[in-house]
Amino acid sequence: MAKNILVVSGSPKKDGNTAWLIKWFAQGARSVGSSVKIIRAAGLKHKVVGCTSCRLCQKKQAFRCVIKDEVSDCVASFLDADVIVMASPLYFYGASSQLKAVVDRMFSLYKWNNEANTMQTPLKGKTFVFLGSGYEDVGFDAFEKPFALTAEYTGMSYASLVVRNAGVSGQISRRQGGFSKKAFELGKKIA
Repeated sequence: MAKNILVVSGSPKKDGNTAWLIKWFAQGARSVGSSVKIIRAAGLKHKVVGCTSCRLCQKKQAFRCVIKDEVSDCVASFLDADVIVMASPLYFYGASSQLKAVVDRMFSLYKWNNEANTMQTPLKGKTFVFLGSGYEDVGFDAFEKPFALTAEYTGMSYASLVVRNAGVSGQISRRQGGFSKKAFELGKKIA
């Protein structure tokens, strides 16, 4: 069955290594009939960067951030996706700030009852994928972990492709290592 796949790109560059990973992944997913929508986090208009911890989303029935901007719309679109893909270059041992601003607003997709020690989320059962790359082979221990932990906590299945030594922006497309094939095959498998 074809899946609805949403990709959120955390790269500020349209032609960098992250863009190549997304392109190859999307080609694989589309090759088996799945639909792929790509949102560039760097292009989203936002009133605030990240979550403000107002907790108003916890008082509403809807799973949606109460801040009315494009980041809220992006996060709300996670509900319609079968697969959520986060993609980022490695910046100072973590995901880009553009992607992190979207991830923090995911708070609105969870409802906690602290007294009963329970949590509800419509993300449970979905698939969560992380695509990442870094110039060299430093800092990867901390890079992927937040995404893997989010999937585990949420009850989503998880997959990833993290490319070390990808080179400077766009060089991944010319590197040895079969990265295009690996990303294509991951997209195909997930779809």
